[in-house]
Amino acid sequence: MTSTVVPPETPAKPRVKSTGGAAALVATGILASRALGVVRQSLMARYLGATTGIAADAFMAAFKIPNLLQNLFGEGALSASFIPVYSNLLAQPDAEDEAGRVAGAVAAILALVTALLVLLGVLLAPYLIPVIAPGFSGEKRELTIRLTRILFPGAGIFVLGAWCLGVLNSHRRFLLSYAAPVLWNVAMIAALIGFGGRQDRISLAVTLGWASVVGAALQFLVQLPMVLRLIPHLRLSLDYKREQVRRVLTNFTPVFFSRGIVQVSAYVDQLLASLLPQGMVALLGYAVTVYTLPVSLFGMSISAAELPEMSSVLGSESEIASVLRSRLNAGLRRIAFFVIPSAAAFLALGDVIARALFQSGRFTVTDTFFTWGILAGSAVGLLASTLGRLYSSTYYALHDTRTPLRFAIVRVLLTTVLGYAFAIPLPRLLAIDPRWGAAGLTASAGIAGWIEFLLLRSRLNRRIGVTGLAKSYVASLWLSAAAAAGVALMIRYGVPNLHRFVLAVAVLGSFSLVFGALTVALNIPEARALLNRVSGRR
Repeated sequence: MTSTVVPPETPAKPRVKSTGGAAALVATGILASRALGVVRQSLMARYLGATTGIAADAFMAAFKIPNLLQNLFGEGALSASFIPVYSNLLAQPDAEDEAGRVAGAVAAILALVTALLVLLGVLLAPYLIPVIAPGFSGEKRELTIRLTRILFPGAGIFVLGAWCLGVLNSHRRFLLSYAAPVLWNVAMIAALIGFGGRQDRISLAVTLGWASVVGAALQFLVQLPMVLRLIPHLRLSLDYKREQVRRVLTNFTPVFFSRGIVQVSAYVDQLLASLLPQGMVALLGYAVTVYTLPVSLFGMSISAAELPEMSSVLGSESEIASVLRSRLNAGLRRIAFFVIPSAAAFLALGDVIARALFQSGRFTVTDTFFTWGILAGSAVGLLASTLGRLYSSTYYALHDTRTPLRFAIVRVLLTTVLGYAFAIPLPRLLAIDPRWGAAGLTASAGIAGWIEFLLLRSRLNRRIGVTGLAKSYVASLWLSAAAAAGVALMIRYGVPNLHRFVLAVAVLGSFSLVFGALTVALNIPEARALLNRVSGRR
């Protein structure tokens, strides 16, 4: 009798589910919100100005303070700690009741802590201003305190909205969670349109603060009905002893400090900007709206879509590592395809962008020029900051929240030291206008962002294998972006007398078309995929 030797079965390669559609939904929601955010900032520039009064500086500084609460307890920290645990429960059979109890406990604990912090923020506002904006005094300081007290409750409501976002993202309902901020922007835009021409700048800033609170409430309430339908077993309680709740809280602590460290970086920028000539805090705030747009559209959308998918991967350690590598590398390529041309546009065409968005009413030509400088400085680290988001999401999917914290601390230390050097003494040494210090802030933050990104990548590569972008791919994108910028600049200076909107469409439209054509000609897969998506082909 003969026996047949059966070769060992080769393990099937884990199937990687594409998140292109989910990322597109996130990007759609973010685009709608951010586009209205740009409209909001454009109207603020028109009615509040920048260097010609105190209202814009005061509002930007006041909003930054309660924004700390939103960022610490809100989307970033909550997504990193809650979504991996909650998504993993949803992926398990017969865990629906447990998922509802965990979601309810997290919501109740979050609401209690946030309410206490809002109360403290309102009471202690006068003591916060000298720490955040030491360069403010007199009427500007008093207005900043008043606006801070108005805005703090809205920040608390934003945190509850972030809990809704965590639930919706875990259930793969991406569009609503990221489109909800549209209502916040609409409330503020309505206030600006309704009162911008009828109130003085200080009164308008106060009205705008109340509109922000109303918008925050609308943003939370529009998500709540869908959340309640998705969690039929929701049980609100302060059950912090439940195992999965403790896991969320354990993961939350390092992420909380990590977000806090990152916020320290933002506050250092604002503190230093408050020491620069009047209007630099406002100009930095206007520029932030623009240069965070690609970070949100491409970095946040892809990272948000990937986090629940990565967190739901089951299997052996090697299988999980293989899936994470595949997902991460694909996401990095998609991010780079969009962010590299964005950085090139900020560097070469920032004046066209700032002029189209902000230059009207009380926003002057000089304001536009320095806004361009801030945008150009942001181009230094734009790619690193955006790629770093996806690397951090991969760590969070592995339930490792401590490694990103350690590297965030390094980034903030560098941002503080370099930010001071670039913003204060460097303009004096170069004998240039001290207002260029604001551009130094964004450039120095970019250098620190690259170091953080390299640290994140190096440590993760040792854990799951080699990840990152091929040098040839990055070079192709930068060469295409440089050629597109060259064509756009020829148009920019060839027809300088066009209306600011027409000029922006002509210059930025030509830049986009040339970049797209070159990347398609170079057979870059992401360009082909985008072309097929736009044309409706698969």
